[in-house]
Amino acid sequence: QVQFVESGGGLVQPGGSLRLSCAARGSIFRLVAMGWYRQAPGKQRELVTTITSGDTINYADSVKGRFTISRDNARNAIYLQMNSLKPEDTAVYYCNTDPAMVNYWGKGTLVTVSS
Repeated sequence: QVQFVESGGGLVQPGGSLRLSCAARGSIFRLVAMGWYRQAPGKQRELVTTITSGDTINYADSVKGRFTISRDNARNAIYLQMNSLKPEDTAVYYCNTDPAMVNYWGKGTLVTVSS
């Protein structure tokens, strides 16, 4: 059974940094592309960044140059380093496969950027 558990969220001031982690349980992790998604209050969930099994990476324009995705196949984990955070980055952040599978959504981790 595939399961993703996100952690590392919190309250940070504008301009600050956070590092999110996603622990993956299940045998598919090394074979699939993974992504970080986020859902801001009152908005639809959106794709933030993806990384393939071959480490090809893409970013949404809104986070390009500020966020960095990485994966550690030995630990079945992906990470999201977020720098220069802005209030508009406030959201619940989730990891999932790319494309996302409905049954794999976890609880997410809340990131709040506020002074």
